[in-house]
Amino acid sequence: MANAPSAGWAAADPRVLALAAQVTESKEQDIPLLLLKLKGILNSASLGSEESKKIKQDIYNYDLTQYCMLVLRQDHSRLRGGWATAAQLAEILSHCCVGLEVKEDPEEFHNKFLPSAIDNLLFLGRRLQARFIRTIKDKEKQDFLHWFQTVADAICWLFGGHIQLAVCVLQNDHFLQLLITDDTETAIITMSILHNILRVNSSVLLQVDEETLHSILDELVYKLSSTTNPVIGNVATKLLLLVAKFCKQLVKLLTTRYKGLKGLLSKQWTGKGFDRDLGQLLDLLYLEQSNGKGEMQRQHQAACIIQATWRGFQTRKRLKKLPQAVTTLQRSFRAKREQELQHLKKQKEDEALKLQMQLQRQRAMRLFHERQLAVLEIIHASQVNKYMEEMEGKSALTIQRFWRGYRARRNFHQQRQSLKEYKAAVVIQRAACKFLEKRRRRRPLSPWKDPKGLTDERRLALQQKVDDYIKLHPASQMSEEISKELHVQAQEKLAQFLLRSRLDQRAAQRRETLMAQVNTDVELLMNAPGLAEATEKDLDVFMSRSIPVATKARQSHNTMLKYTRWPWWKKLGDEFEEDDVIPDDALHAELGTLFIGGKKSF
Repeated sequence: MANAPSAGWAAADPRVLALAAQVTESKEQDIPLLLLKLKGILNSASLGSEESKKIKQDIYNYDLTQYCMLVLRQDHSRLRGGWATAAQLAEILSHCCVGLEVKEDPEEFHNKFLPSAIDNLLFLGRRLQARFIRTIKDKEKQDFLHWFQTVADAICWLFGGHIQLAVCVLQNDHFLQLLITDDTETAIITMSILHNILRVNSSVLLQVDEETLHSILDELVYKLSSTTNPVIGNVATKLLLLVAKFCKQLVKLLTTRYKGLKGLLSKQWTGKGFDRDLGQLLDLLYLEQSNGKGEMQRQHQAACIIQATWRGFQTRKRLKKLPQAVTTLQRSFRAKREQELQHLKKQKEDEALKLQMQLQRQRAMRLFHERQLAVLEIIHASQVNKYMEEMEGKSALTIQRFWRGYRARRNFHQQRQSLKEYKAAVVIQRAACKFLEKRRRRRPLSPWKDPKGLTDERRLALQQKVDDYIKLHPASQMSEEISKELHVQAQEKLAQFLLRSRLDQRAAQRRETLMAQVNTDVELLMNAPGLAEATEKDLDVFMSRSIPVATKARQSHNTMLKYTRWPWWKKLGDEFEEDDVIPDDALHAELGTLFIGGKKSF
């Protein structure tokens, strides 16, 4: 059963709550298909919004993300939905974890849950890679490759949202197994994961242990030496270039550990379409080699002298402190062993207590369901609803009682802390007031000083500057005759514009009228019967224009009445439209072509 959220949280999303109930009550083989509904729930809210964060929090609180993570470990070849469902669940798991803000016990989420999710995703990727290699049919191979790409994208999305997971990916044995493969397609996808890791966290290679770093670099150099595929060579060269650009120590490692790398790159991979990246990598390798030869000899000699002196000092010091060191070592060993034994004992007790509590919950739930079924068998059918209402009322009272107790305890703790802070603030304020009062008494009173004002000489100098500026920059003036002449010209242009616009408007109306008349005549001629079938009514149609207009208006009115009388289930798609708006398809089906205001609507 999923862990229900505490009463202090906001109301959970009903879709998440319903899905958690279905997962809890369903069989094990039906759970993967039920979890696919999370994709629709996540897509209902925009990425990064508060609604999306709330949905992810509810999904995590009801253990649906734990279900997704555990399902990835199963053998999906025997489950409904197959490996396609597993790939979709991997994508759902990564989207649920990115942007999730865990409020209760965040250390468990970051230190345990996320590394476990990465491990399960890489384990699923290994299974898909193995089945892709064993499959013979082209259609199945394409499907497995697509699912493997989906899982790789989910891994990249997950460590892109949580940068600290990049180290977990590199140190995971499943990732190294994915990288150590002779298959071209899956190797390219795996190396793209490594490329994304280096782009997200450039210093990640310095954070992993030396064995993992050497394994990754060994595999990249091996791929360059064992294959002639230009795609593999291009990707491996770009990865080595990124490694060399990010850290000078790694360039030194490449030159010392792989001495034939420069010759391999220049002879085998020159002219394969990625000479630019290849040239940059070779330049970095040659530069490191040229700078390190002379310096290396001097450093070697200095290191030998320092090591000899240091070893002699350490040996003399160790001989003096040997008895005390043995005693300290024994004490620390016994203390560490006792601590480990206590830790194992406590861990076993916690596991036994957890198992016992789980069994008690299951037993209590089973007894509750049995008691409820027995009561329902005894109660008359007409009293079932009344009994269920009473049970709901009692349950609500129990939940409210626990919530009020929790809220009262929380308020008490908050008030106690606030009271401590208030008392501390009073003490600090009292001390500050005393200090300021003493300081105020010691400060001598200063005589009052009147504010300085403008003197007569200063006022005359400023007035002279203003007068000089007005003389240098006189204001522009216009005579009354020029103003009247400009006004008359503006009035004449305005009258000409209004007269011309009125004539253009009349001409446009006349053109629209003639176009409407032409369209009406064309429609009547197209719909007219032959001369052998013509009647007097058809003749009246051509003689009077009011009959076709009235006919079309009557048809439009009947269509609108028919739409207003439709049942509610036919208008489900028009919930957000206004009441007087009729769908264009309905009017088009009924009216065909209708002329309104001289224009034809098709």
